[in-house]
Amino acid sequence: MSAAAHPPAGHAPLQGPALVAGTVALSLATFMNVLDTTIANVSIPAIAGDLGVSSSQGTWVITSFAVANAIAVPLTGWLTQRFGQVRLFVVSVLLFVLASLLCGLAPNLELLIAFRIVQGAVAGPMIPLSQALLLSSYPPAKSGMALAMWSMTTMVAPVIGPILGGWLSDNVSWPWIFYINIPVGLLAAWVTWKIYRPRESPTRIVPIDKPGLIALVIWVGALQIMLDKGKELDWFNSGEIVALGLVALVAFVFFLVWELHEAHPVVDLSLFTRRNFVAGTLTLAMAYGLFFGGIVIIPLWLQTQMGYTATLAGLTAAPVGILALLLSPIIGKSLPRVDPRWLASASFVILASVSFMRAGFTTGVDNFTVVLPQIVLGAGMATLFLPLTAILLSGVPPARIPAASGLSNFCRITAGAFGTSIATTVWEDRTHLHHAQLVEQLTPYSPGAVQAQASLSSAGLSPEQTLGTLERMVTGQAAVLASNEYFWLSGFLFLALLGLVWLARPQARVAMGPGADH
Repeated sequence: MSAAAHPPAGHAPLQGPALVAGTVALSLATFMNVLDTTIANVSIPAIAGDLGVSSSQGTWVITSFAVANAIAVPLTGWLTQRFGQVRLFVVSVLLFVLASLLCGLAPNLELLIAFRIVQGAVAGPMIPLSQALLLSSYPPAKSGMALAMWSMTTMVAPVIGPILGGWLSDNVSWPWIFYINIPVGLLAAWVTWKIYRPRESPTRIVPIDKPGLIALVIWVGALQIMLDKGKELDWFNSGEIVALGLVALVAFVFFLVWELHEAHPVVDLSLFTRRNFVAGTLTLAMAYGLFFGGIVIIPLWLQTQMGYTATLAGLTAAPVGILALLLSPIIGKSLPRVDPRWLASASFVILASVSFMRAGFTTGVDNFTVVLPQIVLGAGMATLFLPLTAILLSGVPPARIPAASGLSNFCRITAGAFGTSIATTVWEDRTHLHHAQLVEQLTPYSPGAVQAQASLSSAGLSPEQTLGTLERMVTGQAAVLASNEYFWLSGFLFLALLGLVWLARPQARVAMGPGADH
């Protein structure tokens, strides 16, 4: 385990009821935050219909939150120094509650997107600070268990999000996907302030890096918009996409150059001089991008091609939480005694196996065959986040944990957003390609086409109905072929990450002091 797991100097670990209450409060806040990254996914049709916009316009409800969140996360380090860990965390939670209320009350799409941007921005510091406060609450020997409890919420929330969002949209109304945050957030803020107020971190006035912040906003925003609108505008055949790409590239280069020479950078890029941080963060970002792409494609395929409702698709994904919940405490307990690289390696093998299982799906796949990889996926999640978090924080001084956690979470969130856009683009493009190839083979003289038409006609379908059914069959087959290709590629990429994670040199035991991890 890393030296980063030691509590900050001057604060003894919490004990008894205070430890339990603090852990629950921080976990609730984290759960609420992560839940909102996925809860709106299945509610987009209901939101779009109610506000009188198209579903493609409605997806900005998801994107706006993700972009604002990704931009705000790296600011955690500077904000912590300026206002203190506890004060910043509690204020972030309360502002998140307020933004949730405003999202539910929004009368049109424009205001809803604006409030989602606010919600994503104030959510930025919540995850890294909850992680830092939780680590400070436990003795070094139990830091692995602390990380396990923290990560359980980040693993379960994305699973529950679509289920809860679908149920609320179907049975109540879509604003309640935001209103449910209010009691949870108020309780978490009150308990956190009551317990952690005496444990406030020292503050100092540090100038804000305005050019770096502006460059960060521009390149992340431009890149995400480019990825979101690329499919719609035919990518680089569009002048708008080319312009967005150039803006993102120039802003990114300026951002890197400026931050490397700025005395008080908005993002502490010097963390990338640490070997463990680089290896752990890059591995986590790439794995999360692949993972998130997969959990987006499966529900899309089930709903668009297999006739699943949004709620049923959410329920089909739910078993992922079984092994994740059961194994996370075990992994956390064993983390101080086991090299985290072995645990991460096991995760990549499991995730690759899940991808290969999905690569064997057909248009006639039954529900159990779809659910089985979800169950196995839970084991991969349990052995992914904890070890990689331990690796990237290994050797990071306690005072720099918020900045390190913030930067690694920025990379993870950004990779997830980019991975989603890339995965859906690849899937849709390959679906169109396979559709065209299958149609070319479907001639009036091909034995398969003749047999299918005869079978459908004998079932009493008219010629028009027969052609419509054949079209749906071709589309379904094209989609499953595209899915299979994506998951074959995903499986091999997960295996390739085995080499990257072993570039790290994490400290083996908690008892060890800070080491040279550069």
